[in-house]
Amino acid sequence: MKIPEFKKIKEKLEKLPRILAERAFRTFFGLFILSLLFGGILFYKYNVLAKKLKPEITEKPLQFQEKNYEDVLKFWAEKEERFKEADSKQYPNPFR
Repeated sequence: MKIPEFKKIKEKLEKLPRILAERAFRTFFGLFILSLLFGGILFYKYNVLAKKLKPEITEKPLQFQEKNYEDVLKFWAEKEERFKEADSKQYPNPFR
């Protein structure tokens, strides 16, 4: 059975915060170095490599799609109309 092994692992994990707190100085520097490594990797990936790679040029340029634009304008007009209707509607006073 693996239950005794699970209990041993659970006991060690419960002691981990106390052990880290007793070695606070080393824990701080360990986490600090990990954060520097992680930050350096992110910087390298998103800044250095991004400058080295050339963007791909698409063969077909982007075109303005009139139908989509008209659909959005129609949706906005309907939404504005609903707002005006809600503004003019008289609601009964619940406190009378």
